[in-house]
Amino acid sequence: MFEFPELETLVDGYLLPWGINIVLAALIFILGRMVAKFIVKLTGKLFSRSKMDPMLSNFLLVILNTLLLLFVVVAALDQLGVDTTSLVALVGAAGLAIGLSLQGSLQNFAAGVMLLVFKPFRAGDYVEAAGISGVVEEIHIFTTTICTVDNKEVIVPNGDIYGGNIINYSAKETRRVDMVFGIGYGDDLKKAKAVLNDIVNNHPLILADPEPTVAISELADSSVNFVVRPWVKTPDYWTVKFEITETVKLRFDQEGISIPFPQMDVHMQKSA
Repeated sequence: MFEFPELETLVDGYLLPWGINIVLAALIFILGRMVAKFIVKLTGKLFSRSKMDPMLSNFLLVILNTLLLLFVVVAALDQLGVDTTSLVALVGAAGLAIGLSLQGSLQNFAAGVMLLVFKPFRAGDYVEAAGISGVVEEIHIFTTTICTVDNKEVIVPNGDIYGGNIINYSAKETRRVDMVFGIGYGDDLKKAKAVLNDIVNNHPLILADPEPTVAISELADSSVNFVVRPWVKTPDYWTVKFEITETVKLRFDQEGISIPFPQMDVHMQKSA
């Protein structure tokens, strides 16, 4: 019977150990993917129960899945005898370089996560943020889309929004409408106040509680100024403001109450 000592040495010394390592690495990779999939699925269920924003939860699940798969690949390569220390160092260095080059994007990403977690506003709210006023249409991880009152779509980086003041006009169910109306010094003060009270108390969209305020706020240079401050439901704010302003002008004209406006007297002198 023929014997091949070199072949036995090759099989025992190289092929068999390498074959075992390859099989073990494949098992680590397959089982690791199954475990990673299970962990991601379980985490997704936890996110759903916590009522986390779907966009944020999906993004976090993608990151978690990527990290778990990276860990599985490193473990499989380590089983094959690959020096994973250098690989991990290389990935870390690449991550640092990418992070520095995308510093602005990472800032927007972090701000987007904060907006989705703490929810200072939601889609459909009328807000003022980053110098833009309008209705929020969509909140993404890096940007927020706002539609202005004149129907312009503005895409604002989340870093600019979260780094400044955010005014949410839709956050509360009611709002106070602040208006100022002036009358002449020669007009009947009590009559003007009665007219303003009548207008406010008879408007169907103005709330009785809190009670509207009608009071003298200032003795100005050419007028006596009244503040009119009714409370309304937030969606009725502009309707009430426009209608009250128009009604006050019409009623003042009917009642003979003047509304002062700036005037300039020009005196002409004839030269001798």
